[in-house]
Amino acid sequence: MERIKKIGGGVSYMIVSEAGASVYSASKLAAEEFPQFDVNLRSAVSIARRLQDPLAELVKIDPKAIGVGQYQHDMPQARLGETLDGVVEDCVNAVGVDANTASPSLLQRVSGLTAATAKNVVKYREENGAFTTRKQLLKVPKLGPKAFEQCAGFIRVPESKSVLDNTGVHPESYGAAEKLLAACGYTLEDVKAGNITELKTKAEAMGYEALSETCGAGAPTLADIVKELSKPGRDPRDELPPPILRTDVMEAKDLKPGMELQGTVRNVIDFGVFVDIGVHQDGLVHISKLPRRVRHPSELLSVGDVVTVWVVEVDEKKKRISLTMKKP
Repeated sequence: MERIKKIGGGVSYMIVSEAGASVYSASKLAAEEFPQFDVNLRSAVSIARRLQDPLAELVKIDPKAIGVGQYQHDMPQARLGETLDGVVEDCVNAVGVDANTASPSLLQRVSGLTAATAKNVVKYREENGAFTTRKQLLKVPKLGPKAFEQCAGFIRVPESKSVLDNTGVHPESYGAAEKLLAACGYTLEDVKAGNITELKTKAEAMGYEALSETCGAGAPTLADIVKELSKPGRDPRDELPPPILRTDVMEAKDLKPGMELQGTVRNVIDFGVFVDIGVHQDGLVHISKLPRRVRHPSELLSVGDVVTVWVVEVDEKKKRISLTMKKP
């Protein structure tokens, strides 16, 4: 922080949660990735990567090590681990994985892939060059038809000549997608060029139930296909608020009562929410300081939400920051 102050000139910075970084730095995976670094440097790299691509980095850490709530140690650990792993897998599959850039840690979280097949995918592309079609995945050792059926819809191949290979449309539905496009007066070239702005309107006007008979796929599947074709290759995370870069507040002593700040919700607990406001410790918005009365803060806020808060009180000795979401 002192170095940033000395540099001056409007240098921006961002505080990134270090939860679980020490667990990663001492892991076998970290040693394989950075054999020349000591644990401190491995932690620093991991934290920096979290800002670049949080999902790709956090999948390398046991979810329980990240800190998921005040009661995590009171729950059956096996059940907690299974549930958290399921959430991580859902997140990875919802975002999609680039076959040509994803690490084994990320690939193994894709439905149908294991740690062994994930490593084989990376090894195959290192030996044979970038994947150019989804079907090439079938050439990966130990990645058979069943595994391909499960994972194909979640793996993207941007380098493919077929635009469908860079969408969430499963190869089994490629035929239905082309028929749907033809019924609405479009082609795959139109998808690639982004000239299908009226696809959803036309499909809804014709009716998904009627189209299902023509395309050989159910109405829900066709609705999903329309959504994917409308933004091929899109990253759903682009719709989230961008990271907050700061230039002013650096330490707790910089905070003054009444100061308005923007922050990111880091934890939601029974008595309030902790918000990252860009200093060394998160500030607490007590449940009584939320915008409206709720039984539990989770009714109003979730981890990752970007919120506006005002400083109520700062206790530097006890390292406590009290915030409110009610405008003074």
